[in-house]
Amino acid sequence: MPTSQDSQKPNTAAETKNDNADTNLSKQPSASRLTVDSLIDAQVNFIQQWLHNQAEPLAMEAWQWFGAQPLSKYITCDHLQQLMKDWLLNQPMTEVMRTDIRDILHTIIYHPVNDNVPLSELVDDAQVETLANYIGSHEQQRNILIHTLVGNETFADLLTQTLYHAINDFMESTLDKAGGVGKLMKLGRSSFEKATNRNLDEKLQTYLHRNIKDLTRKAEANAQEHLSNEEVARLMVMGWERIKDQPISELQTYLSDEPGNSSIDHIEASIQQSYDRLRLSPYLHSLVSASIDTWYANHQSDTMATIAASLHIDEAAMKQCSTTLLPIVYDALETPWLTAHIREMLAAFYAQPAIKEGLAHGHD
Repeated sequence: MPTSQDSQKPNTAAETKNDNADTNLSKQPSASRLTVDSLIDAQVNFIQQWLHNQAEPLAMEAWQWFGAQPLSKYITCDHLQQLMKDWLLNQPMTEVMRTDIRDILHTIIYHPVNDNVPLSELVDDAQVETLANYIGSHEQQRNILIHTLVGNETFADLLTQTLYHAINDFMESTLDKAGGVGKLMKLGRSSFEKATNRNLDEKLQTYLHRNIKDLTRKAEANAQEHLSNEEVARLMVMGWERIKDQPISELQTYLSDEPGNSSIDHIEASIQQSYDRLRLSPYLHSLVSASIDTWYANHQSDTMATIAASLHIDEAAMKQCSTTLLPIVYDALETPWLTAHIREMLAAFYAQPAIKEGLAHGHD
């Protein structure tokens, strides 16, 4: 790699070009050869050619210098806090980004390759078994889940209404087909309601609800007693065994892709709403601030190169990156705006009184 000393010397092409420029100047009359404009023209050409030839080694030397600097020298914890809040949390996601997310999700979910790839390609059997054993080993959480699903009032009410409608439909259809017996049963029902001042439907629902609540408690106790840790894990693994060979495209059956009713649009919109609500909440701001404080405390003494290495960015990666970006640098060096800036800088240099006076003495 060229050293800093080598970087001061333009290569053969640059020397040839600038030698030609010097030769052309030497052929001009003495007065014009020493004009400021001619000097500026020659220097602009030299600077652009020199930067063009030295762009790659300069980029690597810049990286080596930057990588040796400690993080705390240029970036404070407050800088990071402000960056995260002003740039990330305080700014909503743009509609362009949201559209890109929806389009990319649609491409991934509905890609034809999903028809030929099983679900087991996404999740390994060992991962499922580990997850099943982990869930099964938490007995208290499992019992809470069973109680939530089986032993709660909502489940009992739902089951009561389901059974009531089933019994009522059966009775109505049976009485209509029973002829005289059916009429007699309807008369008995009417007499019962008059004697007790209660509606039979209400009485039936009360009876069902009271007994079903008792049944759900028994069902909950039975489930908690017989669904051991091993049984829960085994059921989860068995469930995975039944679906793991299905293609990934099977997930599409649970989604809608109709215009105006796209599941992807609904999912993205829901995530966006949650994100917009959370990003402005003091709760999330507190967690982000604490996370940044923790990260900065762990890395404030590290060099930039050490931090970059944790992201697999090393000198080889930077060399590859600089090589990829060199065409942009070359094009930028040849742009009129850079030429104009270099010319303006040199004109300001030669406009200094001391330089003007020195050039004037040079003509004497």
